[in-house]
Amino acid sequence: GRKCDVHGNDIDRNVPPPPCTEASPTDWTPYESCIAFEAAEFLYMQNQMSAGQIDTLLDLWAATLIKHQDSPPFTGHRDLYETIDSTPLGDITWETFSMSYNGVKPAHNVPPWMTANYDVWFRDPRLLVHHMLSNPDFATETKYVPYQDYTDEDKHCYKNFFSGDWAWKQADVITKDPETHGSTFVPLIVGSDKTMVSVATGHTEYHPLYLSIGNIFNGVQRTHHNGVVLVGFLAILKSTKEHLEDKDFCNFCRQMFHSSLAKIFDSVKPNMMVPDVVRCPDSHFWRVIYGLGPYIADYPEQLVLSGVLQNWCPKCLNHRKNLEGDGPSLLRCREHTDLLVQELEHAHLWYEYGIVQEVVPFTNDFPQADIHELLSPDLLHQIIKGTFKDHLVDWVEEYLLLTHRASRAAEIMDDIDRRIVAVAPFAGLRCFPEGRGFKQWTGDDSKALMKVYLPAIKGHVPQDIVRAFSAFLDFCYIVRRDTITEDDLIQLQDALNHFHQYHEIFKTTGVVPGFSFPCQHSLNHYSLMIWLYGAPNSLCSSIMESKHIKAVKEPWHCSNRYMYKALGQMLLTNQCLDKIAAAQSNFEACGMLQGSCISDALQA
Repeated sequence: GRKCDVHGNDIDRNVPPPPCTEASPTDWTPYESCIAFEAAEFLYMQNQMSAGQIDTLLDLWAATLIKHQDSPPFTGHRDLYETIDSTPLGDITWETFSMSYNGVKPAHNVPPWMTANYDVWFRDPRLLVHHMLSNPDFATETKYVPYQDYTDEDKHCYKNFFSGDWAWKQADVITKDPETHGSTFVPLIVGSDKTMVSVATGHTEYHPLYLSIGNIFNGVQRTHHNGVVLVGFLAILKSTKEHLEDKDFCNFCRQMFHSSLAKIFDSVKPNMMVPDVVRCPDSHFWRVIYGLGPYIADYPEQLVLSGVLQNWCPKCLNHRKNLEGDGPSLLRCREHTDLLVQELEHAHLWYEYGIVQEVVPFTNDFPQADIHELLSPDLLHQIIKGTFKDHLVDWVEEYLLLTHRASRAAEIMDDIDRRIVAVAPFAGLRCFPEGRGFKQWTGDDSKALMKVYLPAIKGHVPQDIVRAFSAFLDFCYIVRRDTITEDDLIQLQDALNHFHQYHEIFKTTGVVPGFSFPCQHSLNHYSLMIWLYGAPNSLCSSIMESKHIKAVKEPWHCSNRYMYKALGQMLLTNQCLDKIAAAQSNFEACGMLQGSCISDALQA
């Protein structure tokens, strides 16, 4: 990538960047002062105070200032909201479009889903990327060129997204085109994930769509609230049980999902071939080329994205009944899938390849994009919740019930719980006052249980089960490292081989008939995914789930929660939160938020 001026002309690399703003270091527009901004940020973003409580607080504040013939920075909650809303930075408005079924309808008793309109709300992803790239908070945590990192022992290591080979190959494609040569590659990392707080209007519920970029470091995506942004809410159909298994209804659900994504990301498509001039975190302008990067989703959503059937792998061609093999697999690819759809009958595609013929992935509309390759690893659902909690932990209980009478199995499970409860308090270890016995398991619960479960079952189960857990935990902890070296990949494969060797005891004892489970099979693809995308901890759906709190759940609780109005209020809340965050980053970059309000007042 090369630095350029605002018109896209190359400049000397040593030229200082142009000023980000012409405003003076005392210009708090649209806020009256530092106190006004920090009060708005505290009330709206940190405390999330209700309108009535804001009015009460401002009235009390005003009462203390009357004798000084002064007043608070805001007269009431409306004044506060209007000031935040007039903040020019981070102002990316919400847009909407509607979709409906346009296929053949029955002459009589037309299902309601065929006649309904489905609204999708979104913000322009190109403008959101501009906002992320111009954020000075990322100045020291952004890469403009893919790189290869090595240890002191000359071992290739993978860490941030740009250290993977996929970004390197995409940059090679850009350099070969004279029109894009010298441009910086900006991969769009997309993710969608349903949340328990649903927003419903009629037959439609929404679940959030998020966006990040591969240039910023992994730690930023995991910890910085602006490293992952809310793009929109996707419409998901609801229907009566009568139509849930209907072929037309299922295909419409799938294709509407893809059509929505294609429409939302249409604004970035031109700049996947023609450079876009953007100000970046170093305050310089750069020519950038966008590209669709990894898509973060759980297994059900991966199936919808790839157009693959339940119990099949969306990344390789292994048959659904033969997912337990640990040998090399033929990977799916866009060209091969298109050829199969063109040449084979529907039944052959369905039963032999697990392909839904009617689904056209949205990535087919974009250059250099193959949905099978772009589906990212998912530590949370594939490893932590899937293989560990939903399989191995449950299989231990099944094993005890099969090999002991029910009362004895219950005694052993109680003793395992007592061991878990007895774990001494220590940094990094969590206490389980009731053992495993609680209903709602979270990813954090499963990660905490991993640390204490192995010694808890030792002596109650055969040695091969202990070894299977040990090998799996080795795999899990290697793959969750921030930096993974070539030697780590060798250890990772060794741990996986041992896991496959020792978990056979669950099959020989009758706990399970086989191991054709998609989440366990996905472990075979992790070495390749690390080689392509770097350490997988930046591509985990847990990032999206944590974003739900600020983007969905807290705005939901701040709304009136009325079915038809809550979504609109949530959209405005997110827009205002982005404006405050953008203003805060700008004020900090200008050195205006150093110290406290009291120190500023004393200096004045």
